[in-house]
Amino acid sequence: MATEITYEQLNVLNARYAQCIDDDRLEQWPDFFLDDCLYKITNAENHRQGMAAGIVYADSKGMLQDRVSALREANVYERQSYRHIVSMPVIGEPVQGRVSVETAFLVVRIMRGGKTDLFATGKYVDQVAQDASGALKFAERIVICDSISIDTLLAIPL
Repeated sequence: MATEITYEQLNVLNARYAQCIDDDRLEQWPDFFLDDCLYKITNAENHRQGMAAGIVYADSKGMLQDRVSALREANVYERQSYRHIVSMPVIGEPVQGRVSVETAFLVVRIMRGGKTDLFATGKYVDQVAQDASGALKFAERIVICDSISIDTLLAIPL
């Protein structure tokens, strides 16, 4: 890794990631990931048991772009938006140009009529790396939801 990854850099990365989703700029969401990446949403129980499949699973930036295209053009779901609150990251040791990071999150969902509900809590388990330009990107983002019950209206990325 060319430089050490700091708390400030990770906080900015997480804040911009959340803002991108919360502001419905989903076409920009895949840009937070390396081309060869993993994005998965699962629950804590399945994660503990080592189950590889997730509620959402994408193993490339292209798959993330396809997911956004499907959300915009093919999927039918009730209009909604999110508001993310993320904690300070807990940074692990760097290994082979990547650093492990865990960050707790809380997401509220705002429905078309304005009704707001607690939607998801959990943690992001990430592998973060610098791309060729030195920008921080997610090599992996595993979204581990605390609840084993996932809302069937999970359309927007967490």
